[in-house]
Amino acid sequence: MKQMVKTISRLAVTAGMMGTLWCGQALAQAADAPADATAPADAAAAAAPVLKLDSGDTAWMLTSGVLVLMMLVPGLALFYGGLVRKKNVLAVLMQSFFAAGLLSVLWAVLGYSLAFTEGNAFFGGFSRVLMAGVAPDTISALAPTIPETVFAFFQCTFAIITPVIILGGPADRMKFSAAMIFLAVWLLAVYSPIAHMVWGPGGFLSGAGVLDFAGGTVVHINSAVAGLVASIMIGKRSGHGTENLAPHNLVLTMIGGALLWVGWFGFNAGSALSSGASAGFALFNTHLATAAAVVSWSLAEWVLRGKPSLLGAVSGAVAGLVAITPACGFVGVGGALIIGLAAGVVCYWGVSGFKSMFGYDDALDVWGVHGLGGILGALLTGVFALSAVGGTGKSGLLDGNPGQVLLQAEGILMTLVWSGVISFIILKVLDLTIGLRVSKEVEVEGLDLALHGETVSH
Repeated sequence: MKQMVKTISRLAVTAGMMGTLWCGQALAQAADAPADATAPADAAAAAAPVLKLDSGDTAWMLTSGVLVLMMLVPGLALFYGGLVRKKNVLAVLMQSFFAAGLLSVLWAVLGYSLAFTEGNAFFGGFSRVLMAGVAPDTISALAPTIPETVFAFFQCTFAIITPVIILGGPADRMKFSAAMIFLAVWLLAVYSPIAHMVWGPGGFLSGAGVLDFAGGTVVHINSAVAGLVASIMIGKRSGHGTENLAPHNLVLTMIGGALLWVGWFGFNAGSALSSGASAGFALFNTHLATAAAVVSWSLAEWVLRGKPSLLGAVSGAVAGLVAITPACGFVGVGGALIIGLAAGVVCYWGVSGFKSMFGYDDALDVWGVHGLGGILGALLTGVFALSAVGGTGKSGLLDGNPGQVLLQAEGILMTLVWSGVISFIILKVLDLTIGLRVSKEVEVEGLDLALHGETVSH
């Protein structure tokens, strides 16, 4: 814990130095500008968002929220359900479905307030506990053209799918009770603070200048490092390396993956928080990068293993979706294409070469796809971001701002440290109290029957 505090302190100093340099540049530009007595007042007026409901933006955000909800139930549930063995499929579906309910309640009670209200650089406040003060026509300054209820619902869908991604790491062997308690605490102690740092008012990482359009750090790196920690702490599956642990139903996985692809348009294009040009650009970039990753993963598998597989193509799609998420609203079409092509190859290596090198049992390859894909996308955002796409100040290496790559690395490191350390603490406490892993007998019998009293009909 002391090491985490020291690391965070160093990151804060770095952010401060970056902020100082940025402010110095801004002051120098202001000094060169023509004198205008009304400029300060005009600038202040321009900086303050105009809070006015827009029916088109509201309609798009309602649609986006529903699309992202579909990504979890049934999208991710089916994607994961098909990847496990038949005796555990209902357990995976139950984890996803129950978590959607549990985490939604916690989000409304406390999570939203901790993430998206005024507080400090790391945590929001308590002004929106139980959505206090929110009326039908209340508008948040973070989304100035839609009702705050719509904004809170949209962010809720992110908050419930992110923790469930984690469960792919320790799949097939984690107690249902331990998994649900872990996700509940993780939502409040890890997800909400990281969301506040990146997207909330006065957040540490947003203040430093880290770019994350739709959740490369908040969702993918955040959940992936927690999934990796969980899979290592809980240990390898019984029969790992000696028994056939192949997916039981790739049809379910393909259907789930297809729902993820479609729903991700709400995830990424919806993060524009309006129905304007930015949403359209993010949507196109998302689709192109995903398509490119399907091709590059499949070709890499074809060359190295002799045959392209359906599982590889679907995994490639998810890899492309993950990698383009932080970049989709900041990069040009060429940048999106390169990110997608790179994601397919890097994540293919992540689930084969990288995983073999270290020998951990990340059952459903959360780290290989979401972790390495998220890191790749976050770094390449710092390379390909264009101010002509993302707006003033949103530029990367190729647009004359090489320092953005370092800022992106800072965001990655902060997320890895925060999520990794706190996830370890939560899991350790659970392991010492109720235990993380089912008994060997339950694991052999299958979680469906032992934990839920149900089996898939033959």
